[in-house]
Amino acid sequence: MRQARLKSELWIQAHIRRCQSAGAFCVVARRGDADAGAIAVRIYLARDEIRLLMQSMDFEGNAVWRDVFGGPVAQSRVDERLEKEARYDPDMWVIEIEGCDGAAYLEIAPEDPD
Repeated sequence: MRQARLKSELWIQAHIRRCQSAGAFCVVARRGDADAGAIAVRIYLARDEIRLLMQSMDFEGNAVWRDVFGGPVAQSRVDERLEKEARYDPDMWVIEIEGCDGAAYLEIAPEDPD
């Protein structure tokens, strides 16, 4: 059964509150379309280690979160990927989370088998 989709801006506002209430620092780094912009989450783990999560759809049309690189990577790789995504989707949102041991406060989909 397909889930109803929240407007992007409402989801972002709620997620920022969730992160902040857990003690993490969370901000909007790139503002997208209020209604339907894609969402990327950059999670700072260490000085140059970042995880990048992006929302996509599963085969049933439900929104799921995927770890783009399968784990932490250098900031330059994340920056390159987000620039590429922004060229493809100029309505994309990016939020950044720091603190609380790198938690994203999201349910991340398991990696696809090779």
